[in-house]
Parts: sequence; structure tokens; C-alpha cells
Amino acid sequence: MIAKLTGRLDSSGADWLIVDVNGVGYMVFASARTIAEAIAAGGTVSLLIETHVREDHIHLYGFVRTAERDWFRLLTTVQGVGAKVALAILSTLSGDELTACVAAGDALPIIRAPGVGKKLAGRIVSELKDKIGDMALGAMAPARAPTGGTNVGDGADKASADAVSALVNLGYGRTEAFSAVAQVAQRLGADAPVEALIRDGLTELGSGELR
Repeated sequence: MIAKLTGRLDSSGADWLIVDVNGVGYMVFASARTIAEAIAAGGTVSLLIETHVREDHIHLYGFVRTAERDWFRLLTTVQGVGAKVALAILSTLSGDELTACVAAGDALPIIRAPGVGKKLAGRIVSELKDKIGDMALGAMAPARAPTGGTNVGDGADKASADAVSALVNLGYGRTEAFSAVAQVAQRLGADAPVEALIRDGLTELGSGELR
């Protein structure tokens, strides 16, 4: 089974790349985000690979970043989410944005992905909410990015991560803490200090209003 490919970027399309490895061209399906990064890098490209073997085909799915590959694996565990839909979602939302959406119970941004309706987006949020605790912590506030188009800086990432760690140290579950801080970060904005995230996070956890 192929787990990684490193070679020359030969050509690309809307949802695929051909990677030339010592004269052998491998067609790899990928998100628009991964394709853009591979093209921007130019020359040699290195992709993490998920190999799907079926009776009638062998498909390779490639990822520049580990987090995106992990989200691809997680998304395809949801009923109704095949590889094509998973890549469409990852072309629309980054891993951090997806983490924030699922943690906050906000399915609306996921509907923007081609092939994803309201029912499927709701199922994704519902089924994955208890599975994102092991995902790498990124910004909680990027849930704002799908609609506002703004990126959150490293300060917001650190404040949110520190707030989650503080709540976990107080005895709350990682997933509960993640959800609470995600909701608070959405409400207070990207510049919210860690103290406010912890304070309001405790309020969310105490009120039992987590979605």
C-alpha cells in the first residue's frame, strides 16, 4: 500500500495531480487546497497518500498536510461522505475551520461544500463532535473565516489552546472544553484574551448550554 509519494509535479487538474516518481506517473486525487500548495511549491512535491482499493479501481488521495489527511479519514467515517465529498469539504474549509465548526455544533459553513446538503452537514457535526478531541488544536475562531474571509493569527491560536488546556486541568473533558471555548471564541471574536475565554468557557460548561 502506498503511504507517501515524493516526485516531480508533472501536471494537475481541478481535483487531481500527476506526480512523476522516477519516470512513473501516479494520478493522485486531492483537495483544491493541496493542489494549490503543490503548484506553489513547484518542482518536487511530497504527498501523504491514502490508498483506496476497490474491485474495479485503485485510487490514491494525496495531502500536503497531516491534519488534512486526518480530517479526510475522519470525514469518510460518516455515512454518506465518500472520498469525493470529503475532498470537496476540505477544498472549502481548512482543518482548523472544520474543527471549530464541529466543536461549536455549527453545520452551516459545511453546507457550502459541493454535494453537501443540510442533512449531511448536520450528520457530520453530530457524528464527529465526540471524535475531534484527538485532533491537533488550532484556532477556535476560524469558524468565522468561511463567512468573513479573515484569518486568525497565532495569538488567537495560542489563547484558545491555553484556554482549553486550563479547562482540562480543571477536570473537564477535552471535547467539552474544546466545544465551550469554540463557542466563546465565536462570540467574543479573534482578539479575545485567554482570561475571557476561560471565564466564559466555565460559564458555558456550567450552564449546560453546549450544543
